[in-house]
Amino acid sequence: MTLPAPTRDAALAHIADFTPHMGARYAKRRNTDYGPGRHGAVSCLSPHLRRRLVAEDEVIAAALAAHGPEGADKFIQEVVWRSYFKGWMEHRPTTWTTYQDGLERDFEVLTKDRKLRAQVQAATEGRTGLDCFDAWATELVDTGYLHNHARMWFASIWIFTFGLPWRLGADFFLRNLLDGDPASNTLGWRWVAGLHTRGKTYAAQAWNIAKFTDGRFVLRDTDLAPDAPALVHEEPDGLPDRLGLRMPRLPDLSKPTALLLTEEDCSPTLPDGLTIVTTATLEASHLRSPETVADHVTEFERAALRDTAQRLGHSAFEMRAGLPRDLAKWAAQAGARQIVTPFVPQGYVRDWLDSAQPALDAQGITLTEVQRDWDKRIWPHATAGFFKVKTKIPAILQDAALV
Repeated sequence: MTLPAPTRDAALAHIADFTPHMGARYAKRRNTDYGPGRHGAVSCLSPHLRRRLVAEDEVIAAALAAHGPEGADKFIQEVVWRSYFKGWMEHRPTTWTTYQDGLERDFEVLTKDRKLRAQVQAATEGRTGLDCFDAWATELVDTGYLHNHARMWFASIWIFTFGLPWRLGADFFLRNLLDGDPASNTLGWRWVAGLHTRGKTYAAQAWNIAKFTDGRFVLRDTDLAPDAPALVHEEPDGLPDRLGLRMPRLPDLSKPTALLLTEEDCSPTLPDGLTIVTTATLEASHLRSPETVADHVTEFERAALRDTAQRLGHSAFEMRAGLPRDLAKWAAQAGARQIVTPFVPQGYVRDWLDSAQPALDAQGITLTEVQRDWDKRIWPHATAGFFKVKTKIPAILQDAALV
């Protein structure tokens, strides 16, 4: 199984091909990592869903039409997990800030600690001597993809067997994963470390790896850490405060508008009546990490944004997220009084837009956002564990007219 090209048409064609497998076959085989080039049991659509070249409700609609609510249940839950994580971090935006601050400290330690630096380098280059871990590190760097179960094992071994700082592992994922997402990646690593579901960690086990890699990797119990104590000492006061959901400023149809396209939504639904005087795509994946982001990540983002502009029929200026004041300069030169962009959640793109706000204010340009109904339906429930959202799935699907 190869990943579809970074276009909406390719993603839609792949959905059509994979739809017959979204039911019982998916539920039975989805947890098994068959290895590079053999990921046919899962959809491999996560890079496209991350950028919304196709939307969550689109793939869920396909699964429901083919398999019904019961048959498609497991597939639907996996799609909703991504929405849940994004909503959870919207409620607790300091989670992203805390991660970034901690990552900066980790990198400072790395520059001073030669032994740690060598250990991290061996892990990211697939030279630890633990065959399964090294194979996953190599696959990630070479392809930009890892099976979800492999991600869990990898993170657990990184944290508990090798004793490496979890944020450095999360950063390694974020700068290499084609579907790298600030919420899913940060909260996934936090979950393994016992910080998301507080005190509950994920411990990689030899029998589990052997079973769910189809026997490709057979480890001894002694190859892995005997226990996985939660890193609760990193947050002695408990989970970050829940601040509530940010309400975006809505566009004013009377104002000349600059349309900004980001990888946060490559199939935007815009309000009728906008007077769009200029369009730009914002390349921002280099902001994922202080380290160099993989070429395959930036190339995928660039191609997805070009596909988006082309589908909209817009001649788009290709902007790279550099000096934040460039955003106001671009809009002002075109005579725009507002910028419209699909909703940008917590993460590196949001940070860059926030840093551009003073220059926008100085030019009298407002930044407005259009939010998807799907997020409005799920995010209010993403206040605690996934179970709360899971129980709401039938009502959410009915409200979205999917059933």
